[in-house]
Amino acid sequence: MRQRNKPWADEFIQENEQLIIPNPKEFKGKWKELFNNENPIHIEVGTGKGQFIIGMAKQYPEVNFIGIELAKSVMVSAAQKVIKSEQSNILLLNVNAEDLREMFAPDEVEGIYLNFSDPWPKNRHEKRRLTYRSFLEQYKEILVPSGILQFKTDNRGLFEYSLVSFSNFDMKLQEVNLDLHAIDDPENVMTEYEEKFSSKGQVIYRCRAIF
Repeated sequence: MRQRNKPWADEFIQENEQLIIPNPKEFKGKWKELFNNENPIHIEVGTGKGQFIIGMAKQYPEVNFIGIELAKSVMVSAAQKVIKSEQSNILLLNVNAEDLREMFAPDEVEGIYLNFSDPWPKNRHEKRRLTYRSFLEQYKEILVPSGILQFKTDNRGLFEYSLVSFSNFDMKLQEVNLDLHAIDDPENVMTEYEEKFSSKGQVIYRCRAIF
């Protein structure tokens, strides 16, 4: 869905640099210093309007969360919600996550979340999928050896593709769930998209894997 332009987004981002970090590459290997604690770091690639990352931050206050979102209009919506939530264990990055290794050092991250990523269904766009092998190479480098990659989608084709991609990359699948909401997982935190479409009966798929 096309997001409505927010002409005040740039000004809002500049006024909230303590939350929306303007120069993330400078903090590579130093994110715990910015959070001012030694808690583990988890990142969400494509944080959307922030419902998931805020829910996770509330559920796991002992974890530091970093949300990455390229669209400014979406980022400011997420930031407004984070500010309202008063969660101190969240930071946001308004950047393109083409190469996470530019922003995170090896073994700096303990968890990565990919929620309802763009499926890029055409074969010529395969390299843009966030579960393509070039992205998996990034995740493997920045994750600690036992770090978890969690992937959720409502797109069956992308889910099947991702399982094959994980397997070809010799990842170990810890969970493959073909109907997440059927198991009523009390620890599952929903995104806005997940909440909307699952209420209409749309099946949600989830996979958890380690390198």
